[in-house]
Amino acid sequence: MTATKPSRTAEDPTEDRRQRKARQTRDALATAACDLILERGPAATTVEAIAERADVTRRTFSRHFAGKEDAALDFVRRDGDRINALLRSRPSVEPPLLAYRRAVRDWLTDREDPAWHVRPRMRRLLALAGTEPELFAAYQRIRVDAQEESIRIVAGRLGVDDARDVRPAAVVDAAAGVLIAALRLWARGDERDSGAADLAALVERAYDALTSEAAAAAPDSTTEE
Repeated sequence: MTATKPSRTAEDPTEDRRQRKARQTRDALATAACDLILERGPAATTVEAIAERADVTRRTFSRHFAGKEDAALDFVRRDGDRINALLRSRPSVEPPLLAYRRAVRDWLTDREDPAWHVRPRMRRLLALAGTEPELFAAYQRIRVDAQEESIRIVAGRLGVDDARDVRPAAVVDAAAGVLIAALRLWARGDERDSGAADLAALVERAYDALTSEAAAAAPDSTTEE
């Protein structure tokens, strides 16, 4: 787990500039990787071509990403970080599954900083990640990292050790699985469909389906074991 860095202060404008520059470079590389993979396909896209498109060196690329697939799917990692940040901020009285669902809802309905999934061509990239082995593997790594952090957050909300209590992993795996299922179905849709509204509605229907199935599967209290 990455060590926590000291928080920045308002008296450190140099660090602010450095962080902004680093973020701009990372975004440029991620955009270049996405563009080239969609234009040429993963096999014909090289790290050197991505760096050249972003107007940086190969070494600069390596400081930000392990490979071209990680760069192209950086939006997935950032959205995972945003969901986890929203999950941390949910009221402590909310049950974990509801807190996760509402964190996802807030992420998808944020108009000031729209989820990357609903930006142009992301749908195509997600669909490609389902068919290209290297992209799929990178997507899975990023997804697992985000879910592991979600599990730690839920364990903290419940006041339990996630290595000993199954509830945090069960809740997160179910909640994240619903989101992944909705995203998979959405990625197969028409690129011309409404982005945010279309995906947000689909995710809500998917969560409704989960809760309905869970209620139907609950053991009947009058039935002997």
